[in-house]
Amino acid sequence: MREETGNPTGPGRSGRPAADILYRFLTVEGVHRESLAPRVVAAVGRERLDEIMDGTRERVGEITGVRDSPDGLVIEGTKGRALAFATTGDGHVLDGLLIAPGAYRAPRVRISHGARAALAWAVWALLLAARIDACWQAPSRIAWCGRLLIVAAGYLLLEGWRTPARLPWWIRRPVEAGALVGLASACRLPGLPLAGGGEGELVVGVVLIAVFGGFLLRARRHRWGTAVSRPLTFPLQGGNWYVAQGGGPGLNHHAPFPEQRGALDVIQVGPGGARARDGGTRAGNESYLVYGQILHAPCDGTVISAAGHVDDQEPGIIRYQPPYGNHVFIDTGAEVVKLAHLRRGTVTVAAGDPVRAGQVLGEVGNSGNTTEPHLHIHAERDGLGLDLEFTGITGPLCRGRTVRT
Repeated sequence: MREETGNPTGPGRSGRPAADILYRFLTVEGVHRESLAPRVVAAVGRERLDEIMDGTRERVGEITGVRDSPDGLVIEGTKGRALAFATTGDGHVLDGLLIAPGAYRAPRVRISHGARAALAWAVWALLLAARIDACWQAPSRIAWCGRLLIVAAGYLLLEGWRTPARLPWWIRRPVEAGALVGLASACRLPGLPLAGGGEGELVVGVVLIAVFGGFLLRARRHRWGTAVSRPLTFPLQGGNWYVAQGGGPGLNHHAPFPEQRGALDVIQVGPGGARARDGGTRAGNESYLVYGQILHAPCDGTVISAAGHVDDQEPGIIRYQPPYGNHVFIDTGAEVVKLAHLRRGTVTVAAGDPVRAGQVLGEVGNSGNTTEPHLHIHAERDGLGLDLEFTGITGPLCRGRTVRT
């Protein structure tokens, strides 16, 4: 847990350069803004920028400062606060600016993504341990079967939905060993009566297996019905790539967003399914196997948008940034293929450049709306996400599948 920290930036105060420049940009007269952010003014236009500034002042009041926080840059005013993202270039000018809509309120208590995940896994492990222990205490064979089916349903959901390959080995291996402990309780069966309670648990176990199994089977086989015009080339080479998000609703957190409904989030895994170079501990971006991996163009086309100036996030912490972060969007003529969360300073193309399948575009990073290094890829046409197909890869790509290239 961490409370909000940060140094206010305003008259007579110092802070991060981006906060200082943003404060000056927000408080100078409109005619002087271009000297502080020429690229921003050129990209947005003076009239539209004036509208954005007027809207921001209407929400926050007179601007009194800009400070850094774990969530991003906070614009402070007499009426409220707003969250912003800004990047600086040579000559102490703004290269990029994004101001979030609505008011900003800092959370009272901060719990990192890693801490939340650890808590969820701890609860999951305790529940499984309790059910495994119940198998050893079963009063009859029917009760034992019911309790073991409940444990099996838990492992079915674990393997199919909780993506255990994203866990360090020192968590995953004990959890997997628990299944063997549960099965070992079968040694008690010869001494147990057939009946004697447990019929209800047997029904519950059968129902859970049917519900969880049906849910996972349907989500894994789900297709949106509209595919890319031609198979893509898988953009990562020379490794084991694990689909951390993908498939139908319930297995893919992109599904609620029409343009991203067929998206995949891809990480790299090593021996034993670990995604970190040391097998377990993930202290920074460099510890993730996928971080810095070369990204290749999955198709021929023309780049319609590219960015490489956004800082990589610290794993487990999301500061306010453009959602895609560093990215490359390619127009194939039939659809737009989007690759996102790339590493700062590695993007090799710019808007308007032609690209060929297999061409190096950059490196996988951790920029944008992301909690850990990974590649986001999706294709869209007319605002709707498409089912992705890749040359040499058969079957749907869904959460939990490993691709070897």
